[in-house]
Amino acid sequence: MNLRRRYLRDRVMVALVYLGTLLVLLPLGFILLHVFTQGIGALDWAFFTQPPAPPGEGGGGMLPAIVGTFIIDLMALAMGGLLGLGGGVLMAEYPDHPLNRPLRLVANVLGGVPAILMGLFAFVLVVEPMGGFSAFSGAVALAVLMIPIIMRATEEVLRILPWELREAGLALGLPRWRVTLSLILPAAKGGIVTGLLLALARAAGEAAPLLFTAFGNPFLSFDPLGPMDSLPLKIYVYAISPYEDWIRQAWGAALLLALLLMVTNYLARRAMRRS
Repeated sequence: MNLRRRYLRDRVMVALVYLGTLLVLLPLGFILLHVFTQGIGALDWAFFTQPPAPPGEGGGGMLPAIVGTFIIDLMALAMGGLLGLGGGVLMAEYPDHPLNRPLRLVANVLGGVPAILMGLFAFVLVVEPMGGFSAFSGAVALAVLMIPIIMRATEEVLRILPWELREAGLALGLPRWRVTLSLILPAAKGGIVTGLLLALARAAGEAAPLLFTAFGNPFLSFDPLGPMDSLPLKIYVYAISPYEDWIRQAWGAALLLALLLMVTNYLARRAMRRS
């Protein structure tokens, strides 16, 4: 009788887990379906190859915003990834280091700060000294958003690894930094890549920090020290406009941004499995 009750409880709990997962995924599925149905009609050849049309005129595309999104996000990932990875390694591998307590405090504070304040921070730190808006300042704002996510993910992944792995490297006579670079980080690369992707997904859809930094540019630009457009900025500008064609393109840009994040996640996962 007790065994039957255990089986019954097990099945009930499994059913509740599946039900909870379904309840979480249903709203996300409805949102993605709505974005897909609204935005698929805007994804044509002109959308990817032409600059925006003047206000009130139909047509045009998102080429400057697409190129700018890649440039700004990659610069932000390079800066935030290096700093976040270094902070996570320091907190996990050197727990007695005097910088750990203030570093963890900074990470906790940054994790709860609204994104728009990161834009104001980058405006004061980069835009004003440089004397103008730039893609670099936008990347700085997004990098600050990424740092606490990458830092926490790296710390948690490294803490999971067994200490015997570190002891094996030290027993071979390797210095501590070489053990971390050659043994610990390769063993934790799956979790580190996951943290990088989570940080990229968190920052890639933010428009508020870019309003104070990258500012936007209707022309195609590859200059990181000048104003540059991005998909989140274009979505914001077009979504509040009175023009039906711009609103349609805003849905298309939202769909494209979601697809880019999903494809990036898929390719990174596949590369990790192969390696």
